[in-house]
Amino acid sequence: MPARRNPRPDWVRSEQLALGNRIAARRGALGLSQEQLADRMGVERRTVQRYENAVTDPRYADLLLLARALELPPAALLPPGE
Repeated sequence: MPARRNPRPDWVRSEQLALGNRIAARRGALGLSQEQLADRMGVERRTVQRYENAVTDPRYADLLLLARALELPPAALLPPGE
């Protein structure tokens, strides 16, 4: 994968961390383990772990699967609009 021309702004990292927190909080509210959420999505547990720890971002298709598995509309996982 080619290197980025410019580093991402700090606010992007903050939003990545916030997304991970939203995923973990909703998963916890539903009483799901990372393994159970991963099963609902059809991915490996480490994928959920990476999303929650903001190591990687979900691609659009995975964001849709994640939202459905968490019983939310996809927009609920994104930052509020301004």
